[in-house]
Amino acid sequence: MPINPTHPMHARRLSRNVGLGLVLAFFVALVFALTVVKVQRLGPIESPEQALQSAAPAGAGPAETTVSPDVMPAEDATR
Repeated sequence: MPINPTHPMHARRLSRNVGLGLVLAFFVALVFALTVVKVQRLGPIESPEQALQSAAPAGAGPAETTVSPDVMPAEDATR
């Protein structure tokens, strides 16, 4: 038994659903556009090792790793 959308309530629901769909599509397009712009502005992504090498002065040896004193070593983490 098909539903006949002749009642005015159905027309109001349809217009509300179309409006909500358009708002949702606009929001998705806005988030996508902002993401594209942000990614384009970042440029090429480099690994942390490349970033350390480019930041180190010429002739410097390998960068030393410093560990914060509040970080526990792996063997002590199980206690």
